[in-house]
Amino acid sequence: MQLVVARIGRAHGIKGEVTVEVRTDEPELRLGPGAVLATDPAGAGPLTIETGRVHSGRLLLRFEGVRDRNAAETLRNTLLIAEVDPEEHPEDPDEYYDHQLTDLDVVLADGTEVGRITEISHLPSQDLFIVERPDGSEVMIPFVEEIVTEIDLAEQKAVIDPPPGLIDDRAVIASSRDEEQHDEQRGQQRKNDRQDAGEERAAGGDEN
Repeated sequence: MQLVVARIGRAHGIKGEVTVEVRTDEPELRLGPGAVLATDPAGAGPLTIETGRVHSGRLLLRFEGVRDRNAAETLRNTLLIAEVDPEEHPEDPDEYYDHQLTDLDVVLADGTEVGRITEISHLPSQDLFIVERPDGSEVMIPFVEEIVTEIDLAEQKAVIDPPPGLIDDRAVIASSRDEEQHDEQRGQQRKNDRQDAGEERAAGGDEN
């Protein structure tokens, strides 16, 4: 099975290094020196990692045969793809490969459907589930124990306990909008009532 493990960013320095956006939980394994990676577009590879280091929180790689900034810039936005055994699992039972999590159904503890995981975003601070909701919109859910309470690969689902506003922000907005409309309607009704009362008083005066 082929998995995208990184995307090449801009060139760094003048000796062929590039920044990479890591898309794997095991960069030391997938993106270590000596790793041979396929690419998308295919014509850019395969690429063999020569060196790797972390600089200002970003992973920098240099590939065999890429010796200057110009050569590095030609690789920008190229996806790096590793060949992974689909039966392989991380050593830590609480860790998962992206392909294990992608397409899982996301539900609340009571079974309410939230959506489906379409992508895992690996940020420096945390990982995020990119979840497509039934209406086609997307919501980002931090992959942290406090929110993602259970991963059930057998049932193909991820159970979440989201804090207020994480997935129901639109409902809050809609509720506020409805309340505003209701307030407008009540205001208009009070205005109409005052007009009716004034007409009644005027009619009473005419009768006298």
